[in-house]
Formats: sequence, structure tokens, C-alpha cells
Amino acid sequence: MEHILDDTEVRVLGALIEKEITTPDYYPLSLNALMAACNQSSNRHPVVHFDEDTVGSAADSLREKGLVHLVDRGESRVTKYRHVLYEAMNMGRPAIAVMCVLMLRGPQTIGEIRTRSNRLYDFSSLEDVETTLNTLMSGEFPLIVRLPRQSGQKEVRFAHLLSGDVAVTEPETAPELDRIGKLEKEIEDLKNQFEQFRKQFE
Repeated sequence: MEHILDDTEVRVLGALIEKEITTPDYYPLSLNALMAACNQSSNRHPVVHFDEDTVGSAADSLREKGLVHLVDRGESRVTKYRHVLYEAMNMGRPAIAVMCVLMLRGPQTIGEIRTRSNRLYDFSSLEDVETTLNTLMSGEFPLIVRLPRQSGQKEVRFAHLLSGDVAVTEPETAPELDRIGKLEKEIEDLKNQFEQFRKQFE
């Protein structure tokens, strides 16, 4: 990826991708509609509260980077925005769907990506999702990364690289869980000691 995007630009671009697929009759989006799409509470993490200036500045920045175009329709004075990711980054619909979910929701597992992209693209299996992920991770400029598995998590998650490298932080261990872990270790030690003691009398 030649241009690193900030979090606002990622949200704006992700919102444009989503609405282009899910509400084509209302696409391209006016600034007001784009702001509403960025700020909606469903299918978003984190939920944000951008104002028009914030969204407009991000859209203009994306336009300078060649990822968004302005649409000036003669019958309407309202300027509208559309993304050009298909052309700019040579992406097909499966890849666009995966990127959109990661852009709007943050890091996701393969299963979460398949479930949450169903309105954008209907992946027939987890293997199809994995194939798309592998394609996006390969090449000279990988667009996503597989994150290290976090402690207590069964599945790995994937994140986009549009904002540069992803900082991975382990969740803090709850004091209660920490205490239980120590107790379990002490009990196991006692069991071992008792077993050794018992063997002396066999």
C-alpha cells in the first residue's frame, strides 16, 4: 500500500464500500449520507461520532490519494463521493468484502469475516474466506496481516494494513483469573508431593 491512511480515512473508505454494495440506489453518497454511514452504530467497531468537517477532510484526503472520486451530476448541486478501490488496487468483490469488514469492525477471525461479510459477498465456505485472505496477504504490498494468537483465544484474527503495521496488545489478565491460576498450580504441586510421599510406602 503506497499511502498510509489514518483511522478516519479508513472509516470513510469502508463506509463507501459498504454502501456501494448494500444500498446501490443511494450511491454515490453525499457528504451528509457519508457522515451518517461512518457514524452508524450497527456493524461498526468502534462506534464514532464524526462531524461533517472531519468526514469531508478525510474524503478530500482520500481523493488526493486516488482512492475516492467526486461525482458531479448536472441535475444535482450536491457533491457526491464514490470509492475507486476496484480500479486503484485491482480488487475483486471477495477481496473488497473482506477488506470492508476489517476496515469497519477491526480485527476478525475467519468465521467472523464470513458471517459479517454476507451482505457484501456470499462466501460458500471458510476455505473460500481463507483463500481470499491468503491472496490479500501475498504480493509485494500485503493488505492484511495474520495477528499472533492471543492467550485464551482459540482462533487467530486478521487485520488490515491500510494504516500501517498493527500494534498487538495482550488483554490484561483479570486479577481473579490470575488468583485461580495460582491456586490451581498450588493444588497440582500438592498432588505431586502427596504422590511422591505415597510411593515411599508402596
